[in-house]
Amino acid sequence: MKPVIPKEPSMPELSIEEMTYISTLVFGNKQEPELCDVLFIYSGTHPGHWEKAIEAYQNGYAKSIIVTGGKSLTGVPHPDWDKEVESEADVILTYLLEAGVPQDIITYEKKSTNTLENVLYAKEVYDFSSTKSILFVCKSHVAGRQYRTLAKHLSEEIRYIPYTFDCYYNDVRVGRDNWMESEEGRKRVWGEYLRIQHYGELGHILPVK
Repeated sequence: MKPVIPKEPSMPELSIEEMTYISTLVFGNKQEPELCDVLFIYSGTHPGHWEKAIEAYQNGYAKSIIVTGGKSLTGVPHPDWDKEVESEADVILTYLLEAGVPQDIITYEKKSTNTLENVLYAKEVYDFSSTKSILFVCKSHVAGRQYRTLAKHLSEEIRYIPYTFDCYYNDVRVGRDNWMESEEGRKRVWGEYLRIQHYGELGHILPVK
């Protein structure tokens, strides 16, 4: 099944003010990392998913860790991904354990196939009722949508802090500071903006007010 919103739709001509607004919406608010109750790892095949998670643990930002991910039905695996059988959660978990993260602080699910399911299935294996703060790992240009998914299905009262990594597409880095400078960046970020609007209207994520 193809995604409703293409990964790289063409962005219309926008003003500086409009692009600034989209940057904040898509990349989320800038926040310094801090010790949180939970480190939530969104699934994916990019090495950043486990590298940033390991970094967060080593920096003392996580009391407990949630790993999510079965297999995406629509995503294209990272070029370095050579795992044919394991779920994304299995692979991420393996890297965490190899890096010395204690298994007894890790909870995982490996049924989810998209961002919404990452959160819904995580709720089945972890009790968030006393959670006050969540540090979440994801690609930088999807942080806004990932935050809105957590806030919609857990609680808006929880403090959410993104812990992100930039990605390269066709050797072009797409980050908060440079996305508007390349066609690749503009397409990726515009696609995320459209997804935030679309999934907000569907009720899958916290809508834009």
